[in-house]
Amino acid sequence: MTLKTLLCATLVFSVGLVVGPASAVQRIEGRVAVAGGSIGNAEVTLWETTSEAPRKISATRTSQDGSFELSITDGNAEAGVYYLIAMGGVTNEEAEPNPSITLMTTLGPTPPDRVTINELTTIASAYTTAQFLHDGALRGNATGLRIAAGNVPNLVDLETGAHGPVIVNALNGPRTTTLAKFNTLGALLSACISGKPRVCEKLFEATTTPDGSAPSNTLSAMHNIARFPAHNATRIFDLFEALAPVPDGKRYRDVAFIPYLFHAPSAWTLSLVYAGGGFYAVGGAAIDGEGNFWTNNNWMPGSQTTIYQQFGGGEGKFAPNGKPLSPMITGFNGGGIDSPGWGIAFSSDDKVWVTNLIGRTISVLDRRTGKALSPEGGYNFDGKLGQMQGVLVAPNGDVWTVDNENNQIVHIPGGDISKGRILGRTVEGKPVDGTLQVKGPFGIAIDQQDRIWITNSASNTVTRFPASNPGQAEEFEVGFSPHAIAIDSKGNAWIGNLIGHPKVREKLALIKQKFEGEIEARKGSMTPDDVAANMWADLWEIINEYPGGDISMITPDGKVHGPFNADGAITGPWGIAIDGNDNVWVASSTSSSVTQLAGVRPETRPPGVKTGDPLTPHEGYLGGLQVIAPIAVDPAGNVWVGNGFHDTKAGFSKIPPEARSTQFGAHTIVVFFGVAKPVKPPLIGPVRGF
Repeated sequence: MTLKTLLCATLVFSVGLVVGPASAVQRIEGRVAVAGGSIGNAEVTLWETTSEAPRKISATRTSQDGSFELSITDGNAEAGVYYLIAMGGVTNEEAEPNPSITLMTTLGPTPPDRVTINELTTIASAYTTAQFLHDGALRGNATGLRIAAGNVPNLVDLETGAHGPVIVNALNGPRTTTLAKFNTLGALLSACISGKPRVCEKLFEATTTPDGSAPSNTLSAMHNIARFPAHNATRIFDLFEALAPVPDGKRYRDVAFIPYLFHAPSAWTLSLVYAGGGFYAVGGAAIDGEGNFWTNNNWMPGSQTTIYQQFGGGEGKFAPNGKPLSPMITGFNGGGIDSPGWGIAFSSDDKVWVTNLIGRTISVLDRRTGKALSPEGGYNFDGKLGQMQGVLVAPNGDVWTVDNENNQIVHIPGGDISKGRILGRTVEGKPVDGTLQVKGPFGIAIDQQDRIWITNSASNTVTRFPASNPGQAEEFEVGFSPHAIAIDSKGNAWIGNLIGHPKVREKLALIKQKFEGEIEARKGSMTPDDVAANMWADLWEIINEYPGGDISMITPDGKVHGPFNADGAITGPWGIAIDGNDNVWVASSTSSSVTQLAGVRPETRPPGVKTGDPLTPHEGYLGGLQVIAPIAVDPAGNVWVGNGFHDTKAGFSKIPPEARSTQFGAHTIVVFFGVAKPVKPPLIGPVRGF
């Protein structure tokens, strides 16, 4: 079954030979299948969707062997995403038609010539398009739809309906439960589609949404699980065990897809792990306007980096489907790139602004090519900069960034380095610029009133000031060591407090010792690099010896709410992101989990849930996570999480064991499909939904 293209052209002879308007007809041949068998007499419909509602392209019915053919005629002004829906049909000649059957395969902008529609293609499509499916129809933002379609082949082979190459590769198949979850859901669908008595009814009962909305077909059942992965998680697993018991005298269940789960998951999320492109020990990360994921790689892969002796890395870039686009090992470099830290931001003129730790510089890259636009040594303001962290690009084009080491702020009006100035310095403990003072500034954000927010990681405060008048600064008390910060669409600031609000006396004493005494004492006897290394070692000791951490929210009028810690599930919150529903996503570094908190909008929360309440299970979302740092939401509603550390015992040693000496940094990214409301990238100002 090969793609056949028939060109119909009108030839008009005038002065010369002219070819008139042509239309290309593309034929798709495929099969509707279940558990290796066929579904005959199923109605198959080809749809195309763009930013508007989907339109029907063509329809047919399958033969007894499940085969079908469909046609596509060119002529659309906007290239959209194609998808196939198969409904009804019978699994053998004697069976009655099963009205519960609805299967789906998302094809993308360029359909292949051969396709399969089965259980696995349905699950892959339901998860990747979870934010765009409405009663079996796809609609939503064009970028998000393309991203969703582009990730389906990672999970399933469109031609054969078998597993895709990524879900079974070395980073995923043997390392996470995603493959086993995928197969277990496939077995549940197989049982329903095959027409076993009351199976579909039981599946639909188990996949009813929290608000009581029951699915009516197999696609909506999978869509409900994708949207509410923690709801009825154990009940769904118990149904699988009941429907596919181990036969007498056998060791394994008689199912079409292996391996399957042995134990009930805390949530039926599907996540995939990606690597490459120089990714290693990620600091900050961000998503550009096309949905590419950019990473600040603190260190270089293959180096014997420890916290005391570091080899700086470069900048990573990944396509929305996880394919690395930056060079292996080094990533994008040049322009002063040397251990990029927490700061990365995009400007409207396609520049990437990056801050550096070891380099103590600001760098600029071309977003499209990764080529350095800043000088070879970067911008260092005549050597006045220390280890740089957060950076933002304001809606008016100004660039703001913070110097964590020297307790100061850099303002670059309109992105023009020649106009850059340093703010927030202190002389003999007194602020130079009005009331503006920062202490270990780390994260930075801007709200709808053009006020700059900065987290002070070496204290328990957040600083806020008008962008037009930095000297009018005010401070708000939150938890200890605030790092990440994000502004929701209502202007509320959400802050991740790495240490939080400790109640244990010993922890408070340790914090005072590390934060207030030792750092100052070291400054006179150590190099700046040694001071910074010991600071990170102290922080790591605190958050590991006394786990904790929480989230604070500050309203636009300055009132502090919280702390929120999801009943203890949040520990060492390093990254924080807001989705299109204004719900809050938290990357807990030390518990290696992702937690979603309810935001401020009642209409986007379940009934009875308050602002700050967890929407994820107590364990959070798991799968491929290590010591994690940044977190971001893309236009398809996928949540991207960067792994920062791997072997911390080796990394916090003066001399690491040789066999583990290159393993301090983690080298993988994890993407959870379809779990969040999509957001518009890039983040220039507060979050924006579609």
